Amino acid sequence: MKPRERILASLCHREADRVPTGENQVDGALAAQILGRPSLCNAGWRELEALWSGQRDEVVADYCAVHVELPRALEWDYVRVPVVPATGPHPRPRMTGPYSWVDARGRSLTFNPEAGSLAVQHHFPDLGIADLPDPGTPAAIDPSQLEVLRHVVAELGDTHFIVARSPVDGTFPWEQTVGMEEFLMRMITDPPFVHRAVEVYVEQSIAWIEALLDAGADAVMTTDDYSDNRGPIMGRERFAEFILPGLARQAEAVHRRGRVFIKHTDGLVWDLLDSFVDLGIAGWHGIQPAIGMDLARLKQRYGGRLCFFGGVDCDTLISAPPAQARAQVRQAIAGAARGGGLVVTTSNVLQPGTRLENYLAMRQAVRDFGQYPLGL
Repeated sequence: MKPRERILASLCHREADRVPTGENQVDGALAAQILGRPSLCNAGWRELEALWSGQRDEVVADYCAVHVELPRALEWDYVRVPVVPATGPHPRPRMTGPYSWVDARGRSLTFNPEAGSLAVQHHFPDLGIADLPDPGTPAAIDPSQLEVLRHVVAELGDTHFIVARSPVDGTFPWEQTVGMEEFLMRMITDPPFVHRAVEVYVEQSIAWIEALLDAGADAVMTTDDYSDNRGPIMGRERFAEFILPGLARQAEAVHRRGRVFIKHTDGLVWDLLDSFVDLGIAGWHGIQPAIGMDLARLKQRYGGRLCFFGGVDCDTLISAPPAQARAQVRQAIAGAARGGGLVVTTSNVLQPGTRLENYLAMRQAVRDFGQYPLGL
């Protein structure tokens, strides 16, 4: 079977020739080990320095190459593709420290070179509802931001299942507004602000969904997290009031185009999964077995209705021996692969510190244990 056929079979809860696999993102240092050459793709501080130094096209060329070469080298069945910086100058911001700066929007950001590719915003503005954009304000989408997606579709679209990551989720827009703690507080103190913020940014996310599907993606994944290791951080009732309506709009936008909607949210999410099923969300990514998201229990409750993307905890690939990575793959397949509906991935992304021998052990375990009909 072709890789995309394996994913489609799993999404439709049918057994393919083997359990499919793939990953959402690979740390740049690990990708360099696998490919045997350096790259600016997901390269953290080196990537930012290259972008600020006028090397945008070199950065994007590496993203194009890595998102084709890794799926082939690792025998993935799906590949998730991000958007990239638009063509044009990306001047160095005003630096306030070795790894901190103020960007063009006035945000104070700090980067930890040891912790991956995310910059952390320290201070958020005190916005009121009048400060939010109008819900009809179009999303700022530059066609050049879809350059990597178009390249991957051209190279792999006939063989692999292409998942595009929307850069705007919008269902829980604390990053775009007042920060997480304050946004959660406003669910109690200022519900109109929260409803308007969700409306604004979900509208932008739907514009991105349309653009990503126009560029040839088979599926769209949105990535706002709703839970920590204890459960939904806003509680079930406020999730239903504030977040679920926007999630429903996103699902409807994808389904209207006849494509697949996959939701990433990690943490303890038992309280949310019924709503995912009700909305027709085909796949859920972000499964953390170590905190109680047991795949056998998930299969028992949601088998045939929700395709699971997961099986191996990120921490296992960083700090455990290779045998534990193999054991988690075997347990995931034994618990959730019968009848389809499982795609073996990590619980999030292949993070900094991931050991190559652990990931290769995980990949080999899929080959060893994941052939249909299952022999476990």
